[in-house]
Amino acid sequence: MSATFTIARRELSSYFRLPVGWFTIALFLFLCGCVFGLVVLAPGRIASLRAFFGGAGWILLPVVPAISMRLFSEEMRSGTIEPLITSPVREFSIVLGKFLGAAAMLALMLLPTLLYAGVLAAVSPRPPEAGPLVAGYLSLLLPGIFYLSIGTLCSALTNNQTLAFLATLFILLALMLTSALGPAVAPISLQPVLAWLSFDSRIQDFAKGVIDLRHVVFFLAASVFPILLAGTALRARRLG
Repeated sequence: MSATFTIARRELSSYFRLPVGWFTIALFLFLCGCVFGLVVLAPGRIASLRAFFGGAGWILLPVVPAISMRLFSEEMRSGTIEPLITSPVREFSIVLGKFLGAAAMLALMLLPTLLYAGVLAAVSPRPPEAGPLVAGYLSLLLPGIFYLSIGTLCSALTNNQTLAFLATLFILLALMLTSALGPAVAPISLQPVLAWLSFDSRIQDFAKGVIDLRHVVFFLAASVFPILLAGTALRARRLG
């Protein structure tokens, strides 16, 4: 595990050595600030960040691919992937380390938005409750981790960052549309299965303040499969 955490630290620090990392954070916080200022702080609204969490969830769709697109694509483009895959570190440890570094970047990107809760508490006679606040951040962090796992897989399959970005974005959009519309338009026999697989309803539950352990397990388990596939792709590259 020490190699995994070393790779994770290296990956996290790389975001702050390149302009793309700072630009991604700045863009995300700017868009979130617009949602907070124009929607949440509107006169007459209840002191709740629910509208912010809903808007930020959509903002993550293009932002997460920007975080994950360079995980392996840049390494393959520059040739630095060769020393990495020939080192005495298992493929899964390499993939997990890079994924954890990207997940830490996502968490750090969400951290400044905690100020919104403080601002809302300062300007409202009734501050937002802690339970819905925690559930709301889970509605961003858990799907964000799942999105990162998809991005990690796409980045491991190509040496082109733009292609990795677009592939991740289109897959996420397809999953969102399928998750939202699938249970309603699918045959009746498939509707229960699609409803259970739908993560749109799980995100909405978190946004409403409902913390269900089954939803937590679902997102974490769903994130494992793309990571395993990325490890398989890396092993195939190691074996030539």
